[in-house]
Amino acid sequence: MNYTTQMDAARKGILTKELTAVAEHEQWEPEKLRELVAEGKAAIPANKNHSCLKPSGIGSMLSTKINVNLGTSRDLNDLDMELEKVKDAVLMGAESIMDLSSFGDTRKFRRKLTAECPAIIGTVPIYDAVVYYHKPLREITAEEWIRIVEMHAEDGVDFMTIHVGINKQTARRFKETKRLTNIVSRGGSIVFAWMEMTGEENPFYEHYDRILEICQKHDVTLSLGDACRPGCIEDASDISQIEELVTLGELTKRAWEKHVQVIIEGPGHMPLDQIAANMKIQQTICKGAPFYVLGPLVTDIAPGYDHITAAIGGAVAAAAGAAFLCYVTPAEHLKLPDGADVKEGIVAARIAAHAADIAKGIRGAREWDHKMSDARKRLDWEAMFQLAIDPEKARRYRAASKPEKEDTCSMCGNFCAMKNMNRILDGEIVNIYDE
Repeated sequence: MNYTTQMDAARKGILTKELTAVAEHEQWEPEKLRELVAEGKAAIPANKNHSCLKPSGIGSMLSTKINVNLGTSRDLNDLDMELEKVKDAVLMGAESIMDLSSFGDTRKFRRKLTAECPAIIGTVPIYDAVVYYHKPLREITAEEWIRIVEMHAEDGVDFMTIHVGINKQTARRFKETKRLTNIVSRGGSIVFAWMEMTGEENPFYEHYDRILEICQKHDVTLSLGDACRPGCIEDASDISQIEELVTLGELTKRAWEKHVQVIIEGPGHMPLDQIAANMKIQQTICKGAPFYVLGPLVTDIAPGYDHITAAIGGAVAAAAGAAFLCYVTPAEHLKLPDGADVKEGIVAARIAAHAADIAKGIRGAREWDHKMSDARKRLDWEAMFQLAIDPEKARRYRAASKPEKEDTCSMCGNFCAMKNMNRILDGEIVNIYDE
């Protein structure tokens, strides 16, 4: 290959097989997509070592993509269960899987993902470093932190979250301004703790050029982590969040100079009325780099239902320019999600993404709804099931309450507006009660 990364290829006028595949899926002209990738406004995470990848494009002008967080923990270290979640997530339409494993043989799981899973694979190397070195946090050296980044790149990971925006300056600002819920990012809290205990600069910030060299070599997309994302409504849009975003904007420019693709991570918990403005601020500061948001969760009071609070915020965020939604499950804030939780989270996130795509006028989005509406008009239940975002649940609900007549449901029966309008417009008599 006479290019290093997808961005480098795009800038040289090369249409890679990954870009061509994404263009076909998005119903875009390859040349127009190439321009977006060259500018950094769209990213195609595609590690050279991830041979089974089905590439996806991430950008505000493309269809909104979904990321699913999975992985083991000390309390639940079942690799087989996590692999089942991965398979189910891909079947349900998730374009990206992020391995957040924090216990056990993490490298075995990661390599299995990049060898067998066609979805984009993401990781957070800082979690893995704590597991891999198996020693007190303060004893991990800057060189060891960077080596883990290199290991993940060699293992075929397509994008990595690197908490590089929290440096000594932003950490000092955080301590001065104070917050209700402090730092809720796991990676951000680890970096902050390491800096406080060692007195050293964030190694990812200090050695950022080395990280860029690693990413360029393997074509890894950098997901610039938001260590200071707000963890509650009270902390949304505060100085710590915005100051870190300014730093991420500067780091985005440095990455693009090395032809390294970038996506920017964002909030977090945020009131509904602040979301659209935050999307615009990010687009301005980070020059249109794709925005990757966790939710945002629009209220703090719904544990057990945070897939809903996140879907509300995600729809608003994506309609205002976010490109990538990290799903949130009903288990958020409570436990490691099981298979049922994962499914609920994916469906909620996909609904949010699709609602935003309709609002943004993404090609092909409204056609799906048009087909469903036509099937409803014709009372074609099988077509409705096939078009549903969750066909299994739709079938199960109808089967659980069979109507007296097949052309109705148990809610309306002979009062069915669709049925009666079809008949009256066809010149038939509609009696309703005595039918």
